[in-house]
Amino acid sequence: MFDVARHCGVSHQTVSRVINGNPHVSEKTRAKVLLAIEELGYQQNLAARALATGRAQALGVLSFDSTLYGPTAMLHSIQVAAKNRGYRVVLNSVDDIGNEAIAEGIAALATSHVDGIIVIAPRASGSRVPLTLDTKLPVRFREVLEGEHLGVVDIDQVSAGALATGHLIDLGHRSIAHISGPLSWVTAERRKQGWQNALANAALTEGELAEGDWTPASGYEAAKKLLNDRSNSAEPFTAIFVANDAMALGAYRAIKEAGLAIPEDISVVGFDDTAESAFTTPALTTVRQDFDAVGVQLLERVLEAIEGGAIAPALEQIQAQLVARESAARITTAS
Repeated sequence: MFDVARHCGVSHQTVSRVINGNPHVSEKTRAKVLLAIEELGYQQNLAARALATGRAQALGVLSFDSTLYGPTAMLHSIQVAAKNRGYRVVLNSVDDIGNEAIAEGIAALATSHVDGIIVIAPRASGSRVPLTLDTKLPVRFREVLEGEHLGVVDIDQVSAGALATGHLIDLGHRSIAHISGPLSWVTAERRKQGWQNALANAALTEGELAEGDWTPASGYEAAKKLLNDRSNSAEPFTAIFVANDAMALGAYRAIKEAGLAIPEDISVVGFDDTAESAFTTPALTTVRQDFDAVGVQLLERVLEAIEGGAIAPALEQIQAQLVARESAARITTAS
């Protein structure tokens, strides 16, 4: 550290601040110190640092054993934010989202020499046993259940579902179906609730519902079911709100196989704004979740608790954004 300080003409305290991600360093000085570190081949002795500070400079992240876009994008945003603050990430994943599995995953991380824990694994909506945290480490969540007094930073999923549905209502659609994610997931249940709220606020009858499992194949099958029911309906739906973009792509295929056009016959709105959504035909109107903002906020809340002592857990919700493209259009004639 002293070698780096001499090399770039700053104090060793400044080098320490840069290494620890202290925001009170100018960008010019930070760049000069980082360049000196690279030129000199400086490496931290993490074991010595842990002994000196009493901290491991590591954060535990509990994720879900899945390649789904949401958990993967969230994990990436946490890792980037942690690196920028001088922390490494210790990852543990669960293959079940019930409270027992979540508690076991947190307990395992608590014994892994970490300073705090972030839980980005989805939560089960029907958990019968309460979540118990058997650790004194600060823990923050991306998602909590009703009645849990835990620190959480998340996208407002109910408002996001209402945003997607409200866009279709604004375009003149009065019968709007929904393809949900698995309703055992809190996320899927809340997006469905947003769909219901928007319809109720517009004094519209709740539309047809089909449940998927987040995959394109399930979106295809759910859309086929809805379209079959639509052919026998007195008021056929003219739009579908789909709870993620992957299922929306499956719905695209089912709609086209039925000889219908998007958006001329049926408008479609997805959710997530995945990279592929802008390159479908037609380009998919969707809802964007700011995973980077959630990741940074979760990290900041954990670090506040680590560095500042006990802080009362709070609920912070970040609003989603509608990305209007070509798959949703104003209704002009009955379909």
